[in-house]
Amino acid sequence: MNHSIAAPFVKWAGGKRQLLPQIKERMPEKYNNYYEPFVGGGAVVFDLLPANALINDINKALINAYRQICDTPKLFLQAAGRLDTQMWENGKEYYYSLREHYNDKLMKAEYDVELAALFVFINKHCFNGLYRVNGKGLFNVPYNNSRRVSVEESVIMGISEYLQGVTIMSGDFETACEKAAKHDFVFLDSPYAPLNPASFEAYTKEGFDIESHKRLAKLYDELTGRGCFCMLTNHNTKLINELYGDKGYKIDVVSVKRMINSDASNRVGEEVIICNY
Repeated sequence: MNHSIAAPFVKWAGGKRQLLPQIKERMPEKYNNYYEPFVGGGAVVFDLLPANALINDINKALINAYRQICDTPKLFLQAAGRLDTQMWENGKEYYYSLREHYNDKLMKAEYDVELAALFVFINKHCFNGLYRVNGKGLFNVPYNNSRRVSVEESVIMGISEYLQGVTIMSGDFETACEKAAKHDFVFLDSPYAPLNPASFEAYTKEGFDIESHKRLAKLYDELTGRGCFCMLTNHNTKLINELYGDKGYKIDVVSVKRMINSDASNRVGEEVIICNY
């Protein structure tokens, strides 16, 4: 498949597109199955296009979009096209009406092709492409004044073609890795540990707190014991270094631009790439 066709269909906080060269140069030369328990926007999996892949995310609306694009790409494109062509006398009013409709479907757990199209539409038209929900699990990011189209047909069809051979899950990261075995490659791009330890802000209502980071570090050790090749990325923070340091893992510090931060002066930082091989 042409690598230029399969590409992320949403913008995602913490997406790894800019780190792809550093990630690829640290990949194991050979591996069996590919696991990505925190797939997000899929920058890594859509660049590598690995065979025998499993992707997972706890965000059910995100995974619904993957499944709808996989199973019914033409219906998804039709639904997204309808949303795009109904605009744009009043873009702001239209966006908030669709956001309300999206949240109503979330509350009813209507994970269908319409929800997938709404999900992608609001991702492309919300501030900084940020997925954020309130305490009730309702999407609450404001409009970004954009009038861009939501999807590109060639990208959606390329993604759908690739996903035919991929296992798609929605749930806890430990469950996603249950079958990972010796010589499988597990890429772990979990929600970021906060730069300020006093502030943990969730991107889903389930959250990813300090205990979750500790549980992930324990899983990393267990996967290492199974003989899996593991790579983990996160902020270069004291917490992450405490959880993975002094265990013989290779920890590389790389500079990044933080594209989501609204303050341009705070868009430069450091991340770590941690490998067990």
